[in-house]
Amino acid sequence: MTTSPPQPPQGPYAGQPGGYGPPPQQQFPQYTQQPDQQAQPPQYGGQPYQQEPYQQQAPQQDQGQYPPPYQGQYAQQDQHSQQQYPQFPQQGQQPGFAPQGQLTCRFCGGYPAVDATVRGHQGLVILMRFLKLRGPFCKTCGTASVRDMTSKSLWQGWWGIGSSIINPITMLTNIGPSQKFKNLPEPTPGQGRPMDPGKPLFQRPAIFGLLIPIAVIALIVIANLNSTESKAQVGACVVNKGTSGNPNVKVVDCTSTEAEYRIVGKIDDSTDDSKCDQFAGAEASYVYESGSTKYTLCLAPK
Repeated sequence: MTTSPPQPPQGPYAGQPGGYGPPPQQQFPQYTQQPDQQAQPPQYGGQPYQQEPYQQQAPQQDQGQYPPPYQGQYAQQDQHSQQQYPQFPQQGQQPGFAPQGQLTCRFCGGYPAVDATVRGHQGLVILMRFLKLRGPFCKTCGTASVRDMTSKSLWQGWWGIGSSIINPITMLTNIGPSQKFKNLPEPTPGQGRPMDPGKPLFQRPAIFGLLIPIAVIALIVIANLNSTESKAQVGACVVNKGTSGNPNVKVVDCTSTEAEYRIVGKIDDSTDDSKCDQFAGAEASYVYESGSTKYTLCLAPK
């Protein structure tokens, strides 16, 4: 008779010796899944949790957000740039900066502007002074400059022989800039205060300065009309209010008691009084010479 050797006690787990392995209450239950069933997602609050499939999202546009390590630094720079370059104001809004490349007024910073030079003149009897104001100008400051410069020239530009000729030419040169300013639209306010255009020239007292050259020309014409040269014609009567060595012959009315001589002959462009012998009754002569003007009067007693 054969006998088998004694076997060690068997535990609940196969291959484990007796006394080994977890106690019965700590054994893990086994779960099996039928091949024809799919795993159901866990439910929360009675509703099954639906898991959306992963989709790659397109990159979004920069909304001014920066990576966390640099967010504070870039946010400060962005805030600084907004303070340095504010939105450009429209007409009637607060002053701002002109767009890049836009010509701005030199005096108030408004725009649009145009480059021009406004001129004026001052006569100082012997000396003279040329005035000019360079742009760019906006419409308001340009109009104010033309009116101010021309107004000063109307009063101060005539005092001197040379100035009386140069002054009207100077004022005429301001017509071109004035036309440029009229074609500009109303300016957008800048950082400075624009000039005050004031009243138009024809509504200012300075416009009476135009009477100065007119009055001077009128006096010259009247003086020439009353001069001996213009009135000293054959048949007119004259009187010598000077002396024989320094005569001062004036034309007077022949019915006047002052009339001393009657002009019986006149020789233009000549100072040779011997030519008066050709005129009957000539007993005296009067020679006049001033610059390029010269003539001889042949006189007979009245």
